[in-house]
Amino acid sequence: MKGRPILGTLAVLGYIIMIVPILFVVSTAFTAGDALTFPPQGVSLRWFGEALAYQPFVGALLSSLQLAVVSTALALLLGVPVTLAIQRGKIPGKSLVEGLFLSPLVVPELVVGLALYQQIMIGLHQTSFVALLVGHTVLLLPYAVRVTGASLALADPAVEEAARGLGASPLRTFFSVTLPLLRPGIFSAGLLSFVTSFNNVPLSLLLQSRQFRTLPVTMLDYVQQSYDPMIAAMSTLILAGTVVIAIVAEKTLGFAKIFGGINK
Repeated sequence: MKGRPILGTLAVLGYIIMIVPILFVVSTAFTAGDALTFPPQGVSLRWFGEALAYQPFVGALLSSLQLAVVSTALALLLGVPVTLAIQRGKIPGKSLVEGLFLSPLVVPELVVGLALYQQIMIGLHQTSFVALLVGHTVLLLPYAVRVTGASLALADPAVEEAARGLGASPLRTFFSVTLPLLRPGIFSAGLLSFVTSFNNVPLSLLLQSRQFRTLPVTMLDYVQQSYDPMIAAMSTLILAGTVVIAIVAEKTLGFAKIFGGINK
């Protein structure tokens, strides 16, 4: 970084620390050997085929996708009305209400998971999926409230007032004016929520069962029992999927619109 050599050096070191371990994992996924070693012993796609054919990984992948999609949708359905109430409503104690919905970011996930395990799985005798769905939705609510709230805070309220002044009903104003203004925030909140839910380990580790297991926890269990490159291959596939999501996000709205207003 020109004029700031120390800051530039720290930035480069930060990128190296983050990227080099990823390169090691990706390179070992293409090894032709039988052990998770670096440098890789030849080049082969063998372990990708084995990872995609390994039934526990495939079943857990479908479970994680299902859980991430449903919990993200629920978090947005709850978070958007809360955001509108905080930003546009005249409710007392707005900061207290907002702090309440942001509190899952402060409370350790293990504490939330233990509480849900006691109340839902033991107290109400509900299934693991219900407990995971409630836990993940609670965990994702701060993203829905914070990110969509930042998007709405940057929007001009006069536009909505003008629509109502021209005779539009509150419902029509929401769908015609407010919702398009919220679209970048909803998109970014959904993206962050989906990735957070899909990659979650602490909460899922406490609330999973043999009937419903998420992919990160299944991969963690596999690492404890085996030491072959199949885990690296599965990690590379997840990384590739994340890159695809990032490319789609960039092509549709652009990262500047998606994340630009969050910290403003």
